[in-house]
Amino acid sequence: MRAVIQRVTQASVSVEGEVIGSCKRGYLVLLGVGQGDTEAEIERLWNKIYKLRIFPDGEHHTGAALVDIDGEVLVVSQFTLYADCRKGNRPSFTAAGDPDESKRLFELFVERARKDVPHVACGEFGADMQVSLLNDGPFTIYLDTDEMAKPRR
Repeated sequence: MRAVIQRVTQASVSVEGEVIGSCKRGYLVLLGVGQGDTEAEIERLWNKIYKLRIFPDGEHHTGAALVDIDGEVLVVSQFTLYADCRKGNRPSFTAAGDPDESKRLFELFVERARKDVPHVACGEFGADMQVSLLNDGPFTIYLDTDEMAKPRR
């Protein structure tokens, strides 16, 4: 599972000109599901995102987490995070997850985020969406569960 987390002052996602999801100060999370991803990746990825300390803590440092600022979240599905551009000029998306399973995991990710954050909005899985944001910083983080440390047993 891969995510691009953008610290935003506001973000929204539209389908056919209608805003279907938005957030104020917090995160825009572009979420990609890959082949072989499971519910275990949801928990690991969300816990990392939720605990990231990338907001100013009063001394202009990155010491505050989402919970510290009463932040909001907008989650948008983004299978193109699995683009393979090594050959030719047309990306291959064979590493992206099966659409039905990816939709299920995307929805579970949103559901998981809602357990911790009062305002979590999302895009429409598989739709042609237009995303607008005001990136704060700019501050953008890329996470891949294949590259994150696995929890100790």
